[in-house]
Amino acid sequence: MPIFRKEANFGKFSDNQAFVMRKITFLLLLSLAASRSYGQGTLSGDLMMNVNFFDRDTAINASNNPLYDNTLSGGEAWLTLRYNYKGFTAFVRADAFHNSNLYNPTAALSGFGIGAWSLSKEYKGLTITGGYIYDQIGSGILFRAYEDRGLLIDNALVGIHLKYKLNDHLSVKGFTGQQKDVSTITQRYAPIIKGFNAEGDFNIGKAHIVPGVGLLNRTLDPNSMSSIVGTINSMPVTDRFVPKYNMYGYSVYNTLTLGDLSWYVEGSYKSTETILKDNSLHAVDGNVVFTTVGYAQKGIAVNLTGKRTENYVMRTSPNEVLLRGMMNWQPIVARLRPQRLMARYTPASQDISEIAGGGDILIAPNDDISLTFTYTHIDGLNAVKLYREGYFEGEYRGLDRWIITGGVQVMEYNQEVYQVKPGVPIVKSVTPFAEIIYKITKNKSLRTQLEYQATKQDFGSWAFALLEFNIAPRWSFSASDMYNVIPNKAKVSDPKHYYNFFVAHTIGSHRFTAAYVKQVEGINCTGGVCRYEPAFSGVRFGITSTF
Repeated sequence: MPIFRKEANFGKFSDNQAFVMRKITFLLLLSLAASRSYGQGTLSGDLMMNVNFFDRDTAINASNNPLYDNTLSGGEAWLTLRYNYKGFTAFVRADAFHNSNLYNPTAALSGFGIGAWSLSKEYKGLTITGGYIYDQIGSGILFRAYEDRGLLIDNALVGIHLKYKLNDHLSVKGFTGQQKDVSTITQRYAPIIKGFNAEGDFNIGKAHIVPGVGLLNRTLDPNSMSSIVGTINSMPVTDRFVPKYNMYGYSVYNTLTLGDLSWYVEGSYKSTETILKDNSLHAVDGNVVFTTVGYAQKGIAVNLTGKRTENYVMRTSPNEVLLRGMMNWQPIVARLRPQRLMARYTPASQDISEIAGGGDILIAPNDDISLTFTYTHIDGLNAVKLYREGYFEGEYRGLDRWIITGGVQVMEYNQEVYQVKPGVPIVKSVTPFAEIIYKITKNKSLRTQLEYQATKQDFGSWAFALLEFNIAPRWSFSASDMYNVIPNKAKVSDPKHYYNFFVAHTIGSHRFTAAYVKQVEGINCTGGVCRYEPAFSGVRFGITSTF
């Protein structure tokens, strides 16, 4: 499903909460300062900062919202400090959002506070952690607390986490807490989450297995239940049901490695609970089966992936939608393409109804040639066509200083489902592409990328060209143009250019970037999670630093 976001109040918390945050921050910073003074432990950190300047452009619909009409600039930053000493770890992160468009691309959002902190101690195989915790069970289908700054996902579990290594072959962990509310800096969702995970590591003859089992319980709070009951009472009498406070989830998984063969399989089930389905509340259970098989030896590699999902919605409560309150992460079967035009139609995992399969074959007859073939097939459980992809890529390295890559994608994409656009036809496209890298000297290279996407749906056909010049390890320059060469007259009146000029400079562990961007509206995906973004026009600056 695509992601749409609403503006929220950031960084609002009570005086008591503010006092606690200040005290925690003071203690952490005091310990960090002490470590520097006495030469004990290890201090490290990182900084990530983005700044946007919005340039109004009505021709591409980058206009008519507060960012382009009023604030004109904004950005966000994360500053993290970590201290490690004899099994003790302290972590604190300051989050700043000043007229940021990251949470809602059409609205300015501001706030500042301690976005995450934790204290952890390991002693004789037992690790105890309190604070903001990032972890998962298995592949993440049952539970995953993680961060993705590109989409402003921060699903940290705020609570207590214990992990104990029983022996060289078995470890267990348990946790309890509340999930961080991504629409604020310091607040949490009220429902309580509890989980347990046991994982092994064994050799059986020539086979190596890593089995695991996970258990999860989520308990609703009174306010969430009251909201659910209110909605149910407004439904027709024949559709009403009695909601439950508790949901229980179970997951069993295993990784098998035997010679050149590897196989991962996971099955997960959750008990009957209230979920939002077809714009109405329903009481249903849910399940997921996911597997991937890989085989590789010199000259050939094969990978097969399959997944079936039915009513597997894992949220803090059914009152939360889109990116809010997600407690898990579902693997995506389709391949995420880095090519600019193909990336416009990346399918997100469906948690209500999906059956998906895909396969890759890589053939390398020698060191100079590699060939990749991919096919992906995704439907709903009701046999609705969602996504098809046939993909071929060939790479040739037989010429001195040259790397030549070319291929083609044939794709069908259900825009009505993935982008919630009622009545629009399935996008059908053919996209040939080529990439050429020329190594001028040992540290200088030139990269050219060309794509053409032929389609009659959505915006129509596109052409894309990129030229990139790199001076390793310090400089990178690029210029690109995405041109709506044959527009769909039903949606676009005239062809338009979308230019992008980019420069990056790296000094040690510091990287500075600047870009002038014209971006068409479309889907932005990272890690299989996607959201819809409007058109953008303006200048972007970025800084990443580790120390």
